[in-house]
Amino acid sequence: MKWETRVTKLLNIQYPIIQGGLAHLAYSELAAAVSNAGALGQITAMSLETPEKLKEEIQKVRKLTNKPFGVNFAIGQHNSSFHDFLEVAIEENVPVITMTGGNPTPIFKQLEGTNSKKLVLVAAKRQAVKAEELGADAVMVVGQEGGGHLGRDDIGSMILIPQVVDSVSIPVIASGGIGDGRGLMAALSLGAEGVEMGTRFIATKECIHASELYKKKLVEGSEMDTVVIKRSLGAPARAIKNKWTDKILEIEQRGGDYEQLKDYISGLANKQYIYEGKEEEGFAWAGQVMGLVHDVPTVCDLLKRMVKEAEQIRQKWGY
Repeated sequence: MKWETRVTKLLNIQYPIIQGGLAHLAYSELAAAVSNAGALGQITAMSLETPEKLKEEIQKVRKLTNKPFGVNFAIGQHNSSFHDFLEVAIEENVPVITMTGGNPTPIFKQLEGTNSKKLVLVAAKRQAVKAEELGADAVMVVGQEGGGHLGRDDIGSMILIPQVVDSVSIPVIASGGIGDGRGLMAALSLGAEGVEMGTRFIATKECIHASELYKKKLVEGSEMDTVVIKRSLGAPARAIKNKWTDKILEIEQRGGDYEQLKDYISGLANKQYIYEGKEEEGFAWAGQVMGLVHDVPTVCDLLKRMVKEAEQIRQKWGY
């Protein structure tokens, strides 16, 4: 079956599936595996130490695949430091640039005159409309089921996706709560033309930077084993529930400010868990889709299975 949508044509990929940016985890091995399997793999830029490191990762991807790939810029708190990283991506003619977690306007300005496709992750209808006005080629829409940073309005994907589809003319990519062929077909039925998956790609063989403990928790845990932290800071984000996140929530509930929270929500605390498996000394991002994660396949096997499930549904629908 053909899987042609405006997203596959825009990104020149076989399947309308995108791997999320995955801070500290989305590097060349995973990105290339996803792209080789017919989807769009991505490197995370701002988790790298220097622009030179980003250049190395881009060149590694190109040695591992001749397929399109993207570089994700989680701008958020990096608003003053991403320019040099983005310049590397421009110099390397990266086909796709995705933006998450902040005002994308400076990135759009820097990308003027380039051929890179511009995708923006949004968590609200108003953000999607703004992204289109700025010149986004597509928007990725994350519902409150997703892992990592979310919108402030707690709107689920089933409501948010069709709202955004009705509000913009550019392609919409659904994110949050998607981990199999059923999720792909559900997203398409809501008007999206592709999906983005983050948590599901962590539990794969090629996500080599994720600790075995992290993957084990994703497989053995359920949708009830996540919690939203950082809400008091105006930056809600979903993580695996553990004693560390309990402490974060305790500080938030008693009115603690950023200074009291910063060591608990730092990149170091995140890496302690996801790299070293020290769950008593850190935290790990995950979406509610972990309730649908039951194994750690190769990326290729995951996508083959996902597409097969989706094709069975299409046949059932007579589509």
